[in-house]
Amino acid sequence: MPADDKTKQTTRMEPDAQTGNRTCWVITDDRAGTIAQAIGLAEAVGFPFEHKQIVLRQPWRSLPPALWPAGIFGLNAAESAALTPPWPDLVISCGRKAIGPALAVKRASGGKTKAVHIQHPHMPLGRFDLVAVPGHDNLSGPNVIVTTGAIHRVSRTKLEDARHQFAGRFDHLPRPLIAVLIGGSNKAFTMTRAIAERMAADITHLADRLGASLLITASRRTGAENEAILRNAMTGSNVYFWDGSGENPYFGFLALADAILVTGDSVNMVSEAASSGKPVFIIPLETAPGAERAAGKFERFRHQMIDQGAARMFDERVEIDAPAAPLDETARVAAAVKALFP
Repeated sequence: MPADDKTKQTTRMEPDAQTGNRTCWVITDDRAGTIAQAIGLAEAVGFPFEHKQIVLRQPWRSLPPALWPAGIFGLNAAESAALTPPWPDLVISCGRKAIGPALAVKRASGGKTKAVHIQHPHMPLGRFDLVAVPGHDNLSGPNVIVTTGAIHRVSRTKLEDARHQFAGRFDHLPRPLIAVLIGGSNKAFTMTRAIAERMAADITHLADRLGASLLITASRRTGAENEAILRNAMTGSNVYFWDGSGENPYFGFLALADAILVTGDSVNMVSEAASSGKPVFIIPLETAPGAERAAGKFERFRHQMIDQGAARMFDERVEIDAPAAPLDETARVAAAVKALFP
């Protein structure tokens, strides 16, 4: 999913009996993964919220948040949304760079603002009201809620809306429809030309064997060369490969597909796929040179998803069978956040 703009993003929702007049700020950097998790949780909580996208100045950009002096926001004011009163009732942060500003907001509010952080903060947990981490982070504590996979923006409501929005769009394609969500190289994994060629061959073989159609989307991590390889190899009347123009069909793919293939480089993408309730198959990538430790966290995540029946590993011999129970961890965390407000 594309990252939001660097300017302040505001989502307006009418207060109801549950939210009252409570307000929320979402503080993130510009990474799509942190944005999706934090906004996904805010949407599930239901408080009217503003997305405050921030950029840090030095030395705060490089300094671990645990070492920040109290009261320091550390913002590059020219490139960041303003963090000024009135302070919100809730601040949701995600990612290392958002921790210092979020805690500064909590302190500036005199403790009125509840601070919820997503991902391992690598600092004393008592500074937060709630911390949400995936199980593969191996963190526990009285104010920690552990999830299977990542929090995200995919919800039953969004999938149902997408089902109606994209109804009929892919009716010309023979079923089953297989969504293919392709990531790419990151700090833990690498996607080479050879991997892209093998992936395309395996997926094409699967589609041919099942008489299936493919709904394919790539990401920025895929890279132009790898994406070109995939586009050239996966063609035909049974293939829809999104070209990046028009409205992003990502939610439509999740809602309408009969099964989902997703590369294993992204905890977010695998978690989002598993929330659909469709059979999910993880396409492995190769560990990047010297990245065994980083890849180990992803390996723990994959084992957890497979052990819980939320996903399986992919090869061209897989069979599309009964769907799994959808994971709904975002709603579970949102309930814990709302419990902070008696």
